[in-house]
Amino acid sequence: MRIEEAESEQELEEEAEHVSGNQATLWLLAVGLGALVVSLAQSLLVPVLADLPKQLNSDTATVQWLLTATLLVSAVAVPLLGRLGDMWGKRLMLLVAIGAMVVGSLITAVSDNVFVLIVGRAIQGVSSGAIPLGISLLATLLPKKRRASGMATISAMLGVGGALGLPFAGLIAEHGDFHTLFWVTAIAAAVAFAGILFFVPESHDPAGGRIDILGALLLAGALVALLLPLSEGSDWGWGSTRVIWLFVASAALFAAFGLWEARHHDPLVDLSSLGRRPILLTNIASLFIGFALFASLIGTATYVEMPKETGYGFASTTLVAGLTMLPSGLCMLVFAPVAARLINSIGGGRTLAIGGVIVAIGWTLRVFVHADLWQVIVGSTVVGIGTGIGYAAMPALISANTPHTELASANGVNTVVRSLGSSLASALGGSIFASFTLTLGSTVLPSLTAYRVLFTICGASALIAAALALLVPHRQDGAIVS
Repeated sequence: MRIEEAESEQELEEEAEHVSGNQATLWLLAVGLGALVVSLAQSLLVPVLADLPKQLNSDTATVQWLLTATLLVSAVAVPLLGRLGDMWGKRLMLLVAIGAMVVGSLITAVSDNVFVLIVGRAIQGVSSGAIPLGISLLATLLPKKRRASGMATISAMLGVGGALGLPFAGLIAEHGDFHTLFWVTAIAAAVAFAGILFFVPESHDPAGGRIDILGALLLAGALVALLLPLSEGSDWGWGSTRVIWLFVASAALFAAFGLWEARHHDPLVDLSSLGRRPILLTNIASLFIGFALFASLIGTATYVEMPKETGYGFASTTLVAGLTMLPSGLCMLVFAPVAARLINSIGGGRTLAIGGVIVAIGWTLRVFVHADLWQVIVGSTVVGIGTGIGYAAMPALISANTPHTELASANGVNTVVRSLGSSLASALGGSIFASFTLTLGSTVLPSLTAYRVLFTICGASALIAAALALLVPHRQDGAIVS
């Protein structure tokens, strides 16, 4: 790290230490609400998706784009907003992200046209940058004693929103219209926007520079070409020409992106920083943890909704299925400060490893202990606790090994990696469910073996993440070193 960068960070540290407890709490509430709404919006449509083709007079393939559009725009927006946050101000770009959630939610709340809804959902995808931007902003504003807890809370929102979104959407699906979901996100996002605008200051560490337009286009193309077949491959066929060519195009675009960024004097993503051991190991571990969390969402709600004749299902309603995830989401939030204390005492790497081991224990319970509904809930809750601890450790590791002037970009990349893990879980889960089936009358459903295979893979993924985390360098005082 250059001398002037070290001096700048020392000045920011001194400013942060003069922040009062009430100020810090207010900042955390405003940024946390924004992060919660963004995460919530990503899972809201899942419980009602099967009913939307009829309600919107459309077909299933078109309605599926309500999820796909958000995913693709999110993958492109997160790293770009992260870089712009480092250049022009993290708070400014955080307001842009939350503002996109307000606009996208309003569009979807007032329309019944499926194509207008897709546009609204695409705009909502821009808001995904709010979580890494919020983490990075608080990392520069909060005093050191509250920093780990603040970052842990915002990071945990990625899982909390997903878990809370399922029961909330299930309740609306049974008693109201799906538009209500978006009125709620619009209002909550507007409150968060106002809170950040009036109470949260800018971080005062913009790095300046120019936008790497070609790098942004190459990265956007590479991510879209990768995520599109992962989300649509089950319908298109994994051996179809479209899927194969998109994967080839993605590989070529990533290669071109790497070559361009390595030579560019002001790159969109600093590949040399990402290649440093602590950051590289953290991002790879994040991929596996992201995989395990998303599989918990798709492997719990659908599991308990299955007919009892399958030999494992509980014939639960959409609302009950969502409620089975509620303890998991709440535990992610509750264990965020616990994870912060672990980070401060034993370091982010060891904390991430502990989270990975707990996740693996949870998946082991899901494989072998599932006769009663409460046992399924316990297993998914253990997975949630481990995921919450792991999610808290990731931004701590990123922040400890990244200059403030690159913090939003680095956290943005980490968020994209987590999302990629979730997309891989969705794709692999769909293939496993299609490979191991049983037939009830004329209906083909996933068998218990399908879920056990998925859960076993998730447990192994969590253990891999734990092993990688233990390789991250650390000191006895818990501080992270390069």
